[in-house]
Amino acid sequence: MIKKFLLLAFIAFGSITMVAQTTVTGVVTDAASGETLPGANIKVSRKAVGTTTDFDGAFTLTVTDNPPFTIEISMLGFQTEKVEITKNNQKVEVKLTENATSLDEIVVSASRTPERIMESPVTIERMDTRAIKNTSAPSFYDGLENLKGVDINTNSLTFKSVNTRGFATFSNTRFMQLVDGMDNSSPALNFALGNLLGMSELDVKTVELLPGASSALYGANAFNGIMFMTSKSPFDDQGISLSLKSGLTSQDAAGDNMFYDTSIRMAYAFSNKFAAKATFSYLKGTEWFATDYRNTANGGYTSGDRNSDRNYDGLNVYGDEVSTNLRGVAQTLEGLGIIPNGASALIPNESVSRTGYDERDLMTYEAKSVKFGGSLNYRPFGDDRLEVIWNSKFGVGNTIYQGTNRYNIKDFFMEQHKLEFRGKNFFVRGYMTNEDAGNSYDTRFAAININRSWKDDNTWFGQYVGAYLQGTLGGLNSDQAHAIARQTAETGRLLPGTAGFQSALNKVSSDPDLVTGAKFQDATKYYHADANYNFQDVIDWAEFQVGGSYRLYSLNSNGSIFTDYDGPIEYNEYGVYTQAQKQFLEEDRLKVTASIRYDKAQNFDGNFSPRVSFAYAGGENKNQNFRASFQTGFRNPTTQDQYIGLNAGRGFLVGSAPDNLDRYTTSPLTVSGLGQNFTGSGTISVSGRAAYENAFSATSVEAFAAGQVAAPTNANVSLVKPEKVTAYEVGYRGLVEAGEQRVTVDMSVYYNQYEDFIANKNVVVPFYGDVDLTQTAPVGPGGAQVPLALVALGSGDFTAFQTYTNSAADISSYGATIGLNTSILGGFNLGLNYTYAKFDFDQSTDPDFEAGFNTPEHKVKLQFGKRDLFENFGFNINARWQDEYRWESTFLDATIASRTVLDAQINYRVPKWKSVFKLGGANLTGQEYVSAPGVGAIGSQYYLSWTINN
Repeated sequence: MIKKFLLLAFIAFGSITMVAQTTVTGVVTDAASGETLPGANIKVSRKAVGTTTDFDGAFTLTVTDNPPFTIEISMLGFQTEKVEITKNNQKVEVKLTENATSLDEIVVSASRTPERIMESPVTIERMDTRAIKNTSAPSFYDGLENLKGVDINTNSLTFKSVNTRGFATFSNTRFMQLVDGMDNSSPALNFALGNLLGMSELDVKTVELLPGASSALYGANAFNGIMFMTSKSPFDDQGISLSLKSGLTSQDAAGDNMFYDTSIRMAYAFSNKFAAKATFSYLKGTEWFATDYRNTANGGYTSGDRNSDRNYDGLNVYGDEVSTNLRGVAQTLEGLGIIPNGASALIPNESVSRTGYDERDLMTYEAKSVKFGGSLNYRPFGDDRLEVIWNSKFGVGNTIYQGTNRYNIKDFFMEQHKLEFRGKNFFVRGYMTNEDAGNSYDTRFAAININRSWKDDNTWFGQYVGAYLQGTLGGLNSDQAHAIARQTAETGRLLPGTAGFQSALNKVSSDPDLVTGAKFQDATKYYHADANYNFQDVIDWAEFQVGGSYRLYSLNSNGSIFTDYDGPIEYNEYGVYTQAQKQFLEEDRLKVTASIRYDKAQNFDGNFSPRVSFAYAGGENKNQNFRASFQTGFRNPTTQDQYIGLNAGRGFLVGSAPDNLDRYTTSPLTVSGLGQNFTGSGTISVSGRAAYENAFSATSVEAFAAGQVAAPTNANVSLVKPEKVTAYEVGYRGLVEAGEQRVTVDMSVYYNQYEDFIANKNVVVPFYGDVDLTQTAPVGPGGAQVPLALVALGSGDFTAFQTYTNSAADISSYGATIGLNTSILGGFNLGLNYTYAKFDFDQSTDPDFEAGFNTPEHKVKLQFGKRDLFENFGFNINARWQDEYRWESTFLDATIASRTVLDAQINYRVPKWKSVFKLGGANLTGQEYVSAPGVGAIGSQYYLSWTINN
């Protein structure tokens, strides 16, 4: 309905506004080859009136302006030409000169001002519409992985996490993603869900990516890097475009499954003053099945199953995390008189776990993304001196997110609304981001509570012990007794595929109380405003800019994620910055840029982020650029770092905002019989404050249990504060010529030093006693005074917490990249880049801290192709290799194997249909790989697309 309305509106307004006075016709060609150029933009200077060349390079421009006036002819990859129109029905022939290299393209993000990539003072990667059309990946977002220095970690088919320079996670809060200036991160999760709710491929104009710290201009969280996705303007890119894409995904576990990806874009300029556009995208497919059933019990990661380990805890099996010691159960039953006195001695002193459910039984693996976007653009003066933009984006989808647990993100909804005023030298904008977790749920708790719905844990383990005892007394050996015990305890088990199982899954997945359910409930939002002004038309001795931003968070999970039990939690942060840029020496060959920013968050002290960079353009044509920079970055603790209060199954997560510590208390926890002598109660609840002020470090408790130390140590967890990075970088960009052969070179070397790295620290809180071991009581036959906290550890009266703090460890990272691009064999494009990444961390300085660098040390990427192999036919091939690396996360630590991935595509243009057909595939070798332990293995993906008028 919306699409029909917009189309009718375009026709109606167009018939009213297009009153011809002057007509200009012409042809646009490549100055070097003489070939016509389809898709070139023709517009009246400083106005929105324009058109594009057809597939034969011809155009007709009809305007209401009377001669004389100037038209501009532009196209990506070519230098813009201007032609003076002096009469009606004038015919023009325009020859566009191709940029000498891709380094001549214009970027804005590096310094918040237009400049050639060649002259940028910092490292920058770029993808434009030509590169998007030529990518061999199934989507432009997947194609980002072919850029130098960029990592993409695949969480699922529809959730890819972009990262640069290490310390990657799926919850990548150290990397920002902006879409038309709006932060695209989830308000509650604090990171972008890939492009699940992002931009339509038909609407992407450019993607610019800055690796490394960028806080001096872009504030908090521009820590590892920042990516800018800019959409096409309805003034400049008009018409109706359509993309139809379909194919299949192939995986050993999931088989072959079809996927569909459809997009439409409609844009029209009704006049010099008013334009509008609308985009719609729909994707549906099947996720990569996660079927890694290796055993993770006792912190391991080994092959094995229930037959080899009765305490089995499969990686992609959930519910089997519920485990207990059989003899302890027997002693409890003995004390209650349920089994005879002394019978507990016949029960082995070992732990067993409940039988879990495979992940594939707990979710449908339906991947889906539906996105709608629209904008109304108004230019009061009929030119680009001032433009008012209202932009709205809506998205709903299904995906899989792996954090501490695996989450089935189902019917997740997010919306953004922006009002922006912008001109040549300024912008002022404000926007709101709101989300609804929909029907999302935690698969681990879904399995745990499905198990408990048909038999609670006490009953299950009690039946297990009773059956084992009977089997032993009946003459069975231990293995036989265990088998009959599990069979007995499993009586009544809900089987996947049955109506009873599905009913239980539906019930727990709609219940947000993790004691009984698994629902991920959230309606968090934030409000953001920022502004920038460039004084270039006021001050002539330097380019001077000022700006600032403000953000207000409103956390609203109804107590299911955050401690917002009695209403939304609100807090704010703001920042201001300034930048000066000055050119020196003859022909302005030296450019010096200095920036500084101050940011303040409600719960933390303020931070200054300075940046200084130098760029020198050498060579006759300024094609030899040398650069050096010093910059800083910082990251505010996320909403979860501060206000989370969550039972994650293996422990409790509690944020460290000062007002959060007493707000969170655990569910009632069972106290042993011995412990009741000190607490006077059979259950106890532990506050979040205890995790920070009265807890043992987890590693020292493990050492104490193994008899390696006399007593565990106080964790001494400090409250979290912002983390900082100081970055140094030198680089070179240039054009190297040897005869007629030209090679573009882009290389850089960086070194990062981190301070107060935000970290999770696992701690153990005793139910009674202090961790300084000053509180004692007589215990045992002799009545010896024993520290109560040690009694608690020995009696199992403790619980685990995950706290949010900063590491005191000395952490640094360093690396280098080099990219080479050239044309060979009469026009074939060849690109090669290499990335080296390494970090230094002394584990002994902080034994409980995991750095989680999560990045391969070596990466090599190769591109080979030709847009015009013969008339209307082109192809492109991308190959990537990376070595093995260690992945560390709260889900699991494991080594990720090295891999080689091959993508390729062929395309054919049909000018009379304004169409391009593309046939391609990703991971064509079929060698499946994973980005991290626990995610689905990535198989092959094949696609056929038909794109019209783009």
